[in-house]
Amino acid sequence: MNPLLRTTAPVRAALHGSRVLTWLSALMGALLLVALVGLVVDDRTVGGQAAWLKPAKFAISFAVYGLTMAWLLGQLRRGRRLARWAAYAIVVTGTLEVGIIVFQAARGRASHYNEATPLDEALWQVMGPTIMVLWVATVVLTVLLWRDGLPDRASTWAVRLGMLLLLLGLLQGFTMVVPTAEQLALDEQGVETLMGAHAVGVRDGGPGMPLTGWSTTGGDLRIGHFVGMHGLQAVLLFAMLLPALVADVARRARLVVVFSFGYAGLLVLVTWQALRGQPLLAPDALTLAAAGGLFAATVLGAVITIRWPHRVSG
Repeated sequence: MNPLLRTTAPVRAALHGSRVLTWLSALMGALLLVALVGLVVDDRTVGGQAAWLKPAKFAISFAVYGLTMAWLLGQLRRGRRLARWAAYAIVVTGTLEVGIIVFQAARGRASHYNEATPLDEALWQVMGPTIMVLWVATVVLTVLLWRDGLPDRASTWAVRLGMLLLLLGLLQGFTMVVPTAEQLALDEQGVETLMGAHAVGVRDGGPGMPLTGWSTTGGDLRIGHFVGMHGLQAVLLFAMLLPALVADVARRARLVVVFSFGYAGLLVLVTWQALRGQPLLAPDALTLAAAGGLFAATVLGAVITIRWPHRVSG
């Protein structure tokens, strides 16, 4: 195959699955370039972080999400019309969500949890329903993909379990919109404050990790949100690499299940760590013990799967 055709094959497959989702990814790619310029030329900060960091992160996330879903929709054999409408809903809500984030970044204002002015509050109130619509549309696609699956068992289970991880990751975002007791008290006093938080044990906007901005002094719920949202890509990549290592299809399918449950355990682990007000890079003995147990259980599951007797039909 021509090298150029090989390079563009994933994009052409995505276009075949859903043009609107592919164009959403292209739009997010263009937005990423704008955000990168903003990071260089605009030294303003919002909540202790560069104003254009959040638009850049959301652009990357939605670009990956759009291309992955477009490629998967190309595998559907039934329900294409319903999938097309769900894709339209995702594109509209995703564009609106990121558009508000960019608009607020350009104003030097927080987009999430911000009810400081009537405009800030109106924009924040719009973002909640848009994410709910996006989540429901993703549920619709999950049902369609679960029913149809992919040509082989390993890929089928990768899509099924990966979509569930994606839904859990999206759903976890709603844990961050609950105002803290301190925020509610300040709001009652008429003091300008955000209404919701991603940090636990410390205030939002403190010291953060490079690139991600995740808190280095307390827990951060965005970690579990990120891990869950990109579980689909992680499981799919694992399934794509397996054929080079394991020849038996049944064993590959079981390994995908083991990996998915291990990944789900990681999602639970980092969320539990964050809820205890603990930075990702400063785990205590209890967190390390839990991580060790999760790793051992996953490796044991993989070993049992590989050594499991292969049944020959007929």
